[in-house]
Amino acid sequence: MNSPQTIETATLTHDDLLNLSNRLLDNVELVVLGKSEVVKLAVVALLGEGHVLIEDVPGVGKTLLARALAASIDCSFRRIQFTPDLLPSDVLGSSIYHAPSGDFVFKPGPLFSNVILADEINRTTPRTQSALLEAMSDRQVSVEGKTYPLDPPFIVLATQNPYEFEGTYVLPESQLDRFMIRLRMGYPIRSQERKLLVNHRDGEPVEALSPVLTAEDVLRLQQGVRQIRVDDAIAEYLLDIVHMSRRSEDLHVGVSTRGALTLYRAAQSLALVSGRDFVIPDDIKSLAVPILAHRVLGKSFLQAGEFGAAEAIIRDIVDRARVPV
Repeated sequence: MNSPQTIETATLTHDDLLNLSNRLLDNVELVVLGKSEVVKLAVVALLGEGHVLIEDVPGVGKTLLARALAASIDCSFRRIQFTPDLLPSDVLGSSIYHAPSGDFVFKPGPLFSNVILADEINRTTPRTQSALLEAMSDRQVSVEGKTYPLDPPFIVLATQNPYEFEGTYVLPESQLDRFMIRLRMGYPIRSQERKLLVNHRDGEPVEALSPVLTAEDVLRLQQGVRQIRVDDAIAEYLLDIVHMSRRSEDLHVGVSTRGALTLYRAAQSLALVSGRDFVIPDDIKSLAVPILAHRVLGKSFLQAGEFGAAEAIIRDIVDRARVPV
């Protein structure tokens, strides 16, 4: 498959790229009802070459969102059910003995796909969780001294239930930092939930979903995101928020440089999805919480690892940051 650098975008106008992103959004929203903002954030992560951590109680559509996004793209898709006995080799792959040749041949694991659904990621051990780090950061896998590249596009959509702790393993900060966006699904409103009941009379709607983009379309969109203009004043506004988090009396650990870069790229992606070829302050403001809240640590014991407390702190920082005119 072509790498993102070799995909030609010169023949695609900004309107062409917007049309592609709108087709993807509309297709996912055919089955993920009443969650436009959540769907948009997932698409922002895909086009921004990031990964998504979806947190919420069971049964509100976490897995459905991942399946719908995967079904909307003509790419390979694998669902990995994370369990306590899952080994790194079950995810990455391993070498097996090939009798005719007398050699060991590498058999790729399920991670060698374009879209990965890491279901209940916090139910597996830290050793297996860490097996994802290299793949999520560098789009490659190292097994037994050899490195194997992963075909682009590559995105991990992980789910976890933040309210159930028995038999779970908390994701370490290094793992959380690899996710571009952390989001919640939330319960649907009553009218949308009624529509869901009707839609499920004849089966699972996501199974009838057809792809509307190819892998090349996604790569073109990802490259198009990098062409979105970011004014110097917007970049300074972003850095103001980042540096305020590092000086905050409520935070033990502020936003890292990787967090700043991630927010920058996500803002470009949101601008493209919103029909603009430039970033505005509202892009930074709307993305600050889902992108930065899981990258900071509160000073108090109650705040450490508490997503809600971190959200409030980041939101307060954004409110106090001077918005460029």
